[in-house]
Amino acid sequence: MTSAITLRFLAEPSTVNFGGKVHGGTVMKWIDEAGYACATAWAKRYCVTVFIGSIRFHHPIMIGDLVEVEARLLYTGSSSMNIAVEVRSGDIKGGELTKTAECLIVFVSVDSHGRPMQVTPFAPTTAEGKAEAERARSRLDAAKAKDR
Repeated sequence: MTSAITLRFLAEPSTVNFGGKVHGGTVMKWIDEAGYACATAWAKRYCVTVFIGSIRFHHPIMIGDLVEVEARLLYTGSSSMNIAVEVRSGDIKGGELTKTAECLIVFVSVDSHGRPMQVTPFAPTTAEGKAEAERARSRLDAAKAKDR
């Protein structure tokens, strides 16, 4: 099963903001699209965004930059998937990309009526992956506690 996906494209002039750089809302859209692709590839069904948190913008993206949006599955609940998304960009001629944004996003697998559907559990195989999964689970538990 696919637990990570990377989207690659060039930042286009239509995405420019008043400061001459890619609009932050456009970057957020890219993050959601990559997260959706990762979630649906894992769940093998339609998924909906239920949480986007801790978005951090590190550097602006320039028009014409090569952009990579990488989404990686960190943790699965019964129907939810916690996904880390990292955005990197840079001058395509230089070849080096810099982290420009990152966040955590949670999707839920749903049936045709919008009811949550179980997903296959994700089991990370590396020590780093296991630590990331534990941090994601802890954040999810904290968010659930806040909702009570």
